[in-house]
Amino acid sequence: MEINIAFSPCPNDTFIFDALVNEKIDTEGIVFKPTLLDVETLNQQALQHQYDVSKISYGVYHSIASNYLILDAGSALGSGVGPLLVAHAHQQNCKIEEQQIAIPGELTTAHFLFSAAYPNATKKVFLRYDEIEEFVLQQKGLGVIIHENRFTYQDKGLSKIIDLGAFWEQEKGCAIPLGGIVIKRSFPQSIQKQINLLIQKSIAYAHEQYPRLSSYVKMHAQEMETSVMRKHIDLYVNAYSISLGKVGKQAINKMLQVQRGKDFPLDDIFVSMD
Repeated sequence: MEINIAFSPCPNDTFIFDALVNEKIDTEGIVFKPTLLDVETLNQQALQHQYDVSKISYGVYHSIASNYLILDAGSALGSGVGPLLVAHAHQQNCKIEEQQIAIPGELTTAHFLFSAAYPNATKKVFLRYDEIEEFVLQQKGLGVIIHENRFTYQDKGLSKIIDLGAFWEQEKGCAIPLGGIVIKRSFPQSIQKQINLLIQKSIAYAHEQYPRLSSYVKMHAQEMETSVMRKHIDLYVNAYSISLGKVGKQAINKMLQVQRGKDFPLDDIFVSMD
């Protein structure tokens, strides 16, 4: 059986999926065909039902829920993991609502969190996540940074205005659901469960090798320093990545509730592991 799977080239995703897509573990007769794309492109592709299994921002899930279920494994979710709003030194004391704000994609959780914190800030520019630091350095406006940029912005002379994740945690009293792995509802429950268990095995394999980083992780991280790769993995691959559990699922439902104004029944959006 062949499964098309898509995820980002960021170290947390390549760390999670390396053993799965490169058959370092027994994939039990399933051949995974990977595609690596930035998260906003993944969100756009999910709207078109492009891949069987895909990484997505939780900010877009309410728009694809009719076609996809959330897997229990593979998520980026937790405390202290949220996007940061940053500024050039000359813009630290500016009025945020008057500034252009560079955001890493309209469908991202970063956009959702920024809008929740600053509903009156409407001068938004949507860029790839790796273009935002340069936008701010050129003093074109402020920027919302995600991924590895949260570890490098200070080295480039930028300053944090607010941790948007901390704002969410304080306002809602729950962890921040950034991104997760979804699978098409059309697959039999047995296959959904099998793929979830294989992702958990892939994570376990990666942890057995850690802190050694595989060539697969390094290759897709491009010019990122090894220390930054490890910080990235340490922050975004955690207990919730292995299993969302009740707390993780409630955090996701809280975000969906804010977006839709109602609860989603938990047994209707998550793959059943019973």
